Amino acid sequence: MTESSALRTDRYELTMVDAAIQSGTADRECMFEAFARRLPDGRRYGVLAGTGRLLEQIRRFRFTDAELAWLRDEHVVRQPTLDWLADYRFSGNIWGYQEGEIYFPGSPLLLVDATFAEGVVLETIILSVLNYDTSVASAAARMVSVGRGRPIAEMGSRRTSEHAAVAAARAAYIAGFAATSNLEAGRTWGVPTMGTAAHSFTLLHDTEEEAFQAQIDAVGPDTTLLVDTYDIARGIERAVRVAGTELGSIRIDSGDLPTVVAAARAQLDDLGAVNTKITVTSDLDEYAIAALAAVPVDAYGVGTSVVTGSGSPAAGMVYKLVAHKDDAGAWVPVAKTSASKESVGGRKDAVRGIDAGGIARREIVVVGQGPAATDDGDEPGADAEIAGERQLLVPLVTGGEIDERYLGAEGTRRAREHHATAMAELPVQAFRLGRGDPVIPTVYR
Repeated sequence: MTESSALRTDRYELTMVDAAIQSGTADRECMFEAFARRLPDGRRYGVLAGTGRLLEQIRRFRFTDAELAWLRDEHVVRQPTLDWLADYRFSGNIWGYQEGEIYFPGSPLLLVDATFAEGVVLETIILSVLNYDTSVASAAARMVSVGRGRPIAEMGSRRTSEHAAVAAARAAYIAGFAATSNLEAGRTWGVPTMGTAAHSFTLLHDTEEEAFQAQIDAVGPDTTLLVDTYDIARGIERAVRVAGTELGSIRIDSGDLPTVVAAARAQLDDLGAVNTKITVTSDLDEYAIAALAAVPVDAYGVGTSVVTGSGSPAAGMVYKLVAHKDDAGAWVPVAKTSASKESVGGRKDAVRGIDAGGIARREIVVVGQGPAATDDGDEPGADAEIAGERQLLVPLVTGGEIDERYLGAEGTRRAREHHATAMAELPVQAFRLGRGDPVIPTVYR
């Protein structure tokens, strides 16, 4: 039986449903919206990730006898609400930015059209998935952009929880990482896996040569030998002696990397291993990778910084009620207006304004209409800088039916492809690592 995700939520989601059932407002049709008021400090763009995982969680959002019994024993909600939860199946509509899409402050990343009860109960699971996965993807995209085409592997499983490790590997892959060390991410989401040996394998053997020979005997010379357990120069010499000049790669995990890598490249070339690549690890982040741009590194491995969002472990998304229908069936916009936490009420659509060269110039949020509706406002091109507009919201769930294209390994592959296309639209200023404002403005129409 598939594990239920229904209790991966906050208590007040259910107590709100309980009170709304009593007051008669639980079935009022509502529009909820997930968005970020701002990007992490100094970032110029964000990358949405987690949509495919979220849709899986919504599919599993069921209150079985076990969940209902616990809620009853803990007196969380009353019997009418327990009866309602027992029959819970999301039957509304969800639109969202495609996974892998670029976003900016105010982007309506996810729109949920459902009854109040059906929509509000999903708040915590939506935010917990999207906030974490998006933080990882946003950090990973910055690392990929400064890596200048050199492959980067995600290897942070030991630096986060066991469940987050799988989510992080998936999000980093969507943002352009080449592979992960995490096997569950490979099995569940189709992320390519990699990995050979750690220092403990070298230390197990009586000599470094014996460790290298054992690895070569097991997997062949086209492998990566870790050469910095003792002395790097001696490790390289021993690696080439054991594996021959066709050794696939060496890995360096310590030292002053620019100096060490330059020396390693020269030594490998002198030994005739001119095709042997150099992979570096050692607590890398986007700034360290950028600093190695002129160094003869062939690949990177990144752990702690990517699974923690490189200093921004949550994307800062919120989930707000932005409209509901009145007794006559008309949509009524609603919004929070408290200081520093304002939101823009109303149903929304979103398009990206693109110039004649195919570069993004505006994030345009159209207020007062539903997703993909006909725009009654400004015509595309009314802004002289904008030559066209790209629709951003796509249907993810229709009448409770999830679009299967966004699920599983196939959905992950689609998200990775879409991300590459969206990144190509960004102005060049987006790729500066220095602190700055969002690279394009968000305008409301």
